[in-house]
Amino acid sequence: MRIYVCVKHVPDTAANIKIVSDTGYDKEVKYVPNPYDEYGVEEAITLVEKAGQGEIIALCVGNESSANSLKSVMAMGVHRSILVKTDEQLLDSARIAKALAKAIAQDEAPDLIFMGKQSVDSEGMQTPYRLGAELGLPVVTGVVDFSMEGSIAKVQREIGGGARETSTIKTPCIIGATKGLNEPRFPKLPAILKAKKKEIKVIDMSTLEIADDSQYRLKNLEPVEERSNARILEGSTQEIVDSLVKILREEEKVI
Repeated sequence: MRIYVCVKHVPDTAANIKIVSDTGYDKEVKYVPNPYDEYGVEEAITLVEKAGQGEIIALCVGNESSANSLKSVMAMGVHRSILVKTDEQLLDSARIAKALAKAIAQDEAPDLIFMGKQSVDSEGMQTPYRLGAELGLPVVTGVVDFSMEGSIAKVQREIGGGARETSTIKTPCIIGATKGLNEPRFPKLPAILKAKKKEIKVIDMSTLEIADDSQYRLKNLEPVEERSNARILEGSTQEIVDSLVKILREEEKVI
């Protein structure tokens, strides 16, 4: 069984991001593997461990430092990695999907592809579907339970209100993992040291001849305005209403 896991190199959610240009942010922050992708990585590793055979290949589209995220997932148990290298900071999901698809085409045919349902930086939630379109594979995302029976995958996904939807999908297919599917493992020191010797194949994105036919262009980034402190309005009901209307009209300027 050959399983690919797509991993995005993203800023730590606790990092203080500073915008440094109209369309870029400070790269000198802590980066980590996308947390949602780690659920996919863990599921792939568990599946191979139970089967007693198989190969797991991590894929990433990003700059040179993205190798650190690939080393992290290889320490978890991924066998080898492929990095599609680009210095572009904010690629759209269409080009990322095409890069991933071409990297897979240059490698070997997949039996399964795991990835997160979304990334914690751009949160577009489009890449799984676009990759499925590129490869002609079925896609299901938001997966919280996964099992295999021969060439059939059985999955459950949350659909709101605590309800779950169960589906069966013929492999190869793409699974978008989310929180609740499993608990990603923390690699121990021997595994971390061993990961440093594992293969990371680097492919320059420019060699893939991917047309820049994006449907949108990023014009500028703006920091989220800090919210003012909460206040408690006191007095009678009428006084509170009058104060609230005054705040909304004169301070917040929403009415």
